[in-house]
Amino acid sequence: MSAESQPIVLIHGMWMTPRSWDNWVDHYADRGYRAIAPGWPGVKDPEETRRDPSALKGLGIKKGVDHYEEIIRGLDRPPIIIGHSFGGLFTQLLLDRGLGVAGVAIGTATPKGVLLLPPSTLRSALPALKNPFNRDGLCPLTEKQFHWRFTNTLTQAESDAIYKEHYIPGTNRAFFEAAFAATSGNSPAAVNYSNPSRAPLLLLCGGEDHISPPSVNKTLLKLQSKAPSATELKVYPGRPHFMAGMDGWEELADYALNWSLEHAGTTAPVQTTSTTT
Repeated sequence: MSAESQPIVLIHGMWMTPRSWDNWVDHYADRGYRAIAPGWPGVKDPEETRRDPSALKGLGIKKGVDHYEEIIRGLDRPPIIIGHSFGGLFTQLLLDRGLGVAGVAIGTATPKGVLLLPPSTLRSALPALKNPFNRDGLCPLTEKQFHWRFTNTLTQAESDAIYKEHYIPGTNRAFFEAAFAATSGNSPAAVNYSNPSRAPLLLLCGGEDHISPPSVNKTLLKLQSKAPSATELKVYPGRPHFMAGMDGWEELADYALNWSLEHAGTTAPVQTTSTTT
């Protein structure tokens, strides 16, 4: 598979914008690949979105995934899909729709079926879930809250610089949909884990990730491995939720792309859990 023929779609997560992928887009371009990082519906650069975050109000999972499906279907060829956090959930839902030649979910939000969530994951969603009467509202984070969720291996001052560069408010509806997926018969976060046409899937997570810790990803690996295509988990010890945007991100970017290129189009079952130091 040549660099010239293989597009890559990068999907950002909650509280982020496409700017979080700028280094990856440039890095993949240096390797000869065309990567694009479209924003969620209505999400633009951080400054503009912070000034007017109204497009995020009421934005749910299905609308977000439909948005990316339209973009992907407009490409010349099926892409590699790489998503972070809620973008990782979007990636899995897009693969479940038969899109993409391979997918990578980094620090992913959980699809329906991951029932036992650790306290740190539940704490991460509290700002969005604290008011059940505000499901269509916004979910802001303070610098301190951002530090705990995204950059907990850095100092507060280092984290504040990332906050200033990347942060935007979140959308409550997507959190409610994910949190109550188990009680919904028609949840937009539902995945057919046995889907025979699902493309290969790589899960990446950091050992110090408060939102999507290794325990969550190991459960998800077991569920996703019901599909016949390659499914693998790689854990990066000592790294937090925003590891794709911090020092050492090049290692993740290269591993994600190389794994996807190696497994694209394969159907033989593979299940591997590995760690790196």
